[in-house]
Amino acid sequence: MNIVPISESAVVCSLPPPASIQQQRQLWAFARQLQSEQDIVEVVLGMNNLTVFTDFFVDFKPLVQRLEQLWAELKVSDFQGRHIEIPVIYGGERGQDLSDVAKFHQTTPERIIQMHSEPIYTVYMIGFQAGFPYLGGLPENLHTPRRASPRTVVPSGSVGIGGRKRGFILFLRQVGGS
Repeated sequence: MNIVPISESAVVCSLPPPASIQQQRQLWAFARQLQSEQDIVEVVLGMNNLTVFTDFFVDFKPLVQRLEQLWAELKVSDFQGRHIEIPVIYGGERGQDLSDVAKFHQTTPERIIQMHSEPIYTVYMIGFQAGFPYLGGLPENLHTPRRASPRTVVPSGSVGIGGRKRGFILFLRQVGGS
């Protein structure tokens, strides 16, 4: 784990890429453990990292040593999250790029829908805007490059595939420009 200060009262603890469900589970367990630590005010989970906010007057070197020790002693439990089924309507206003994605993958929109709806996705983190889940579990054969020109408005309820390396973004709210 790499620990770097980002302010007088915060450090980022990062794991080496690529992000994986195993590493994310370790971070979830670490975040739960840190919640009860003295001098730690808040823990914010990210993708393959977490940010630890401390009391303003905590010395960096002892903090890093303590975090490294806690990480080395970490016991990852079989934490089970909630299973939430999200109904998806493919195509139309909320699926403007479905035919483009099918064309990119040299298949049909129906096959894209089938491949997308089969896996169980895991929320790695919440970010970008309130309630925006970054999801892991997208099959590699669905990784799709981002659009050359992003849309300024994406209708609420749209599903988005965000690239080859991290193709696991689900839009549940309106996003984009003004």
